[in-house]
Amino acid sequence: MKRIFRIICVLFFVMLIDLPVSVRADIAPPGHPPGSNPEPGAEFTEVRMMAETVLIEVQASTPQNSLGQAKVKADFTMRNQGSTSESMSVRFPLASNNGFGEIPEIENLSVEVNGSLVVTRRILQEDPMWRGDAVPWAEFDVTFPPNQDVNILVTYLLEGTGEYPYAAFYYIFRTGAGWKDSIGSADLIVRLPYQASAQNVIFDEHTGWSFTTPGGVIGGQEIRWHFENFEPDQSNDFEISLVMPSAWQRVLKERAAVNANPNDGEAWGRLGKLYKEMFFFRKGFRHDAGGRELYAMSVEAYEKSLALLPDDALWHAGFAELLAFHSAFASMEGQDTRAETVRAMQEIRRALEISPNDPKVNENAETIYFSFMDGIQRTNGGYDFLWLTATPELTPTFISPVEPTYTSSPPATDTPLPTATVVHAREATPTPAPVTVKNPLCGSAALVLFAVLGFLYRRASL
Repeated sequence: MKRIFRIICVLFFVMLIDLPVSVRADIAPPGHPPGSNPEPGAEFTEVRMMAETVLIEVQASTPQNSLGQAKVKADFTMRNQGSTSESMSVRFPLASNNGFGEIPEIENLSVEVNGSLVVTRRILQEDPMWRGDAVPWAEFDVTFPPNQDVNILVTYLLEGTGEYPYAAFYYIFRTGAGWKDSIGSADLIVRLPYQASAQNVIFDEHTGWSFTTPGGVIGGQEIRWHFENFEPDQSNDFEISLVMPSAWQRVLKERAAVNANPNDGEAWGRLGKLYKEMFFFRKGFRHDAGGRELYAMSVEAYEKSLALLPDDALWHAGFAELLAFHSAFASMEGQDTRAETVRAMQEIRRALEISPNDPKVNENAETIYFSFMDGIQRTNGGYDFLWLTATPELTPTFISPVEPTYTSSPPATDTPLPTATVVHAREATPTPAPVTVKNPLCGSAALVLFAVLGFLYRRASL
């Protein structure tokens, strides 16, 4: 909390001196060990890595407290281009410092050479990512006859890194730089247990701890990358940012529910809440194409829920939260979101009319009040929403930034999986809020900032 307070103070000072600035929260959740290419056990070798195929297969089910797991199968074709046989101890990193003084290891390592399982030894070597301190590696013996291909197959279990609702997986290419010449070709495949899309694979956006390697091509359940003749260094290391598998399977479950019963207002509300959670980062919201789709679909789902359940205070409050957070922070990026702000005020006012004493409704109302104190006034009986009556230049019609990708039923290609998890309690936790500062709305950016501080405090206490 001291760190959060320092961040808020710095941002507040920046606004006071009227300098436009964009600030991204310093997010770095504890990392798990990345996968990696094997490294030769000799300083000089005539053995070249001719080709490699790496399959990162994200698992449908994960243990409790796991953000996601993947089975990795890395298949290497090695060729000794010299005239004499080479025997060496090939090395494979098992761990890397996660930045928090911890050195977690990959699990279930298995190594085959030309189809035969080989014994590995545990050794200590320099950290493959950060250098410096020694970390555990696996070592195994291989003989490379001249002008012959030798196949090395490495499999292991990889843990995802991040925080709800996002997970990232990593793979280190740079350890393959010790082999002769460049790597001939590399194919990296990430396979999901459901249809891949721009909504559940995050391109062109930094989550705070990962940024998906450019160049991936989505096809069915897979995202593929292909590389040719490259000498790997740090810039070649691989990352992918995903919606957590368990979270996306909840989306699939609720999509199936509204497909089976389009008049289920609760299911539409839960779907809108899930989309909302996947749209917001802690540091802001998604600006990529998939993020814009999620925002539009969240709006649509909430509207369908409230059309069926017009007197449900919690879904009104949840919808108001979506609109208000997006409006407040999009306006700080220079967007005109006044109509959206009015819509948020209408929704939270309706929620208060229905359930004036509900704790969650009042929590959302308080956050929205601190975000738009120019347009809301606190009274003895609650709140007076000034902008709903005293601003004729504002229209109460909501203007969506993008068109929804569907208007009635979600895409038929996504079907629920048997392992889908139970949905979170309805509107039980706040949505992540951004801390990007630029172009305040109606002079209330400082107030928005204090609302963010309150939100971060609530989030940290959960």
